[in-house]
Amino acid sequence: AIVAAAGGVKVAKHGNRAASSLCGTADCLEALGVNIQQDPDKCVELLKEAGMCFFFAQKYHTSMKYVGAIRKELGFRTVFNILGPLTNPASPTMQLLGVYDEYLVEPLAQVLSNLGVKRGMVVYGMDKLDEISLSAPTKVCEMRDGWYKTRIITPEEFGFERCTKDDLKGGTPEENATITRAILDGEKGHKRNAVLMNAGAALYIAGKAESMADGVKLAAELIDSGEAKKTLEKIIAISNN
Repeated sequence: AIVAAAGGVKVAKHGNRAASSLCGTADCLEALGVNIQQDPDKCVELLKEAGMCFFFAQKYHTSMKYVGAIRKELGFRTVFNILGPLTNPASPTMQLLGVYDEYLVEPLAQVLSNLGVKRGMVVYGMDKLDEISLSAPTKVCEMRDGWYKTRIITPEEFGFERCTKDDLKGGTPEENATITRAILDGEKGHKRNAVLMNAGAALYIAGKAESMADGVKLAAELIDSGEAKKTLEKIIAISNN
């Protein structure tokens, strides 16, 4: 999301704390120094000035906090893992959505269309990742104005060496924040490549690249030029002002 924002995409991210893993989006952003407790006016300011804001689900959908403890106790993914992106207060017209089950790919693409999304992509890493995977093929369904196309993509298509899931493993919020900063500082490796593939898809869906391959190249340029790191620092500064 940070890399896409650096590329001029207005990113309104909607998420929560970890429930079925060690670290959720909210946890990682907080560990990076971002103030996630923002009202709508501040989110609009962040979007305009930094290109990215974060809608903390518990703040905008108060009932979500009551299911958090139950989700954590269950310890596995449920429908709540996809409710976040589907109930985004910004009502985005372009969206990249990861799902936790292969059979949700096409149905969720249709749901996005029904919600008013004009251009989107639903992805499922076939090693049970809810993102584009560097350790397995990924099933993707691209949709545009009611048109749908499902296909399988692989890391090799984009010039990346396939790795294992362990190579991509994160950890605590603090560990994930350290990994994020290392990637934005230009550190090479499998984790960076995974970021490039997912950011490349976001840049493509948002119309900033002609193809996903071009999006991957643009994502690399945004990191290597320092623009992505500058975007993160801007988000941190504005969110705490």
